[in-house]
Amino acid sequence: MPEFNEKTVVKAIRRMRSLGVDAQRWEVREAVQEVPKDLQETISAFSNMHGGTIILGLSEKNGFKPADGFNADRICAQMQAIGTSMTPVVCMEIEKMRFEGRLLVAAQVPEMPRRMKPCYISRRGMYDGAFVRYGDGNRHLTAYETDRLAESQNQPQFDIEPVERASIDDLDADTVEGIAARARELFPRVFGRLSNETILIQLGVLTRVNNRICPTIAGLLAAGTFPQKYFPRLEIVFSAYPGIDKVESAAGQPRYLDSKEIIGSIPEMLLEALALVEQRMNAGAVIDGGLRKDIPDYPIEAVREAVANALQHRDYSPEGRGSQVQVNMYADRLEIISPGGLYGSAAVENLGKDGISSTRNEHLSRLLSYTPFESGFTVENRGAGFTAIEAALAKSQMPPPVVKDAVSYFILTFSKRRRTSDEAVGKAWENIDEAILEALIDHCSLSVKDLMKMSGLSRSTIGNHVRKLAADKKLEPTEPKGSPRQRYRLCA
Repeated sequence: MPEFNEKTVVKAIRRMRSLGVDAQRWEVREAVQEVPKDLQETISAFSNMHGGTIILGLSEKNGFKPADGFNADRICAQMQAIGTSMTPVVCMEIEKMRFEGRLLVAAQVPEMPRRMKPCYISRRGMYDGAFVRYGDGNRHLTAYETDRLAESQNQPQFDIEPVERASIDDLDADTVEGIAARARELFPRVFGRLSNETILIQLGVLTRVNNRICPTIAGLLAAGTFPQKYFPRLEIVFSAYPGIDKVESAAGQPRYLDSKEIIGSIPEMLLEALALVEQRMNAGAVIDGGLRKDIPDYPIEAVREAVANALQHRDYSPEGRGSQVQVNMYADRLEIISPGGLYGSAAVENLGKDGISSTRNEHLSRLLSYTPFESGFTVENRGAGFTAIEAALAKSQMPPPVVKDAVSYFILTFSKRRRTSDEAVGKAWENIDEAILEALIDHCSLSVKDLMKMSGLSRSTIGNHVRKLAADKKLEPTEPKGSPRQRYRLCA
């Protein structure tokens, strides 16, 4: 929160006066003789978000001028007591401050620690008395949002709820075998002598209900053949739009370039989502050591981490199971949206910081770290996903992702790569011979097709320069003349 003193309050008043309205983290009231009863709603809203400041004795309707007849002593005393009417109790910093020759009362409301949210008006109860800031006003938290805030007080267990309608036949045999094998490999003293079934029960893939074994939600999501049979909305919806929002499109053009539901287990959904992103994005050109390299709009390793994190950390509560993960491609950005905001100690300002990690679905997260995926495993589960995203973007010389966190959703946005101009590419290839030799320093051998792709030049142009360099004994062919597998390397 900004520093709380008379200077910052006066500066904020003048800014609101110039704009004509108060702001999301500021609330202005006249409160001439009594603190307004609905001010408790603002205190709840500020506490449940990122804190805020209340200024009393100021008239918004009169151009943010001091209110006539304002009793600063009386209002200050009332404000000292109002925090005790909230659950948990709100401890505000309250000061009398002078503005344009008159006394005002300012109160700074701190953000409530996440483990203590939601903050609500005690007499109205948690579901009727909890608010959140919306623009420059307040709105009730929905029951869903209230529950999401309250779950930080206890570790959620939704991911290991039994799916009693399902059976072990709903799981892919090879995947569960791979999970059990990984557990034995990592922890031989714990799992080495146990049966697959016992290991799967221990890991939360399976559970026992009334002497019957059935999968958990985590088990179906990690290893199920078709989890959407039981939870139709636990899927990804991929959409590609022609413009910069969901409604913009050129006259006569379709609203979507592509739209598809992606179903299956988390590993299968992740694979298909990545394939669709790769299929839909373009490759730009960057110059590296005199050579043109094709670089995609978004580094696929960053996209992989973002989509995996969305599936791993999304809300799997009964209320959240009606919402899907969204992967939206626009003309200027890629958005990954997951149901449920950040959980526990995680906050936007500490994402990617060493030692800061909080897992909503702890059983699913551990299970995915044992679940086979391509040549490794689906996730690492070491709290380094956001760090990996930032590193992949930085490596590609792209800005960090934009993060938006709310109680009911989390959005990660990648800005589309800015492309190198064709003119810059052309200038880098003014000395084609030198560029080809530099390329071969970094590669054991290259074909004419490889060099065409790297340079953007035609086959005849590359072919002429390759033959000249071969005649000058600077490079040599690796195959007999005329071979379709012909490649070239530097002469020894």
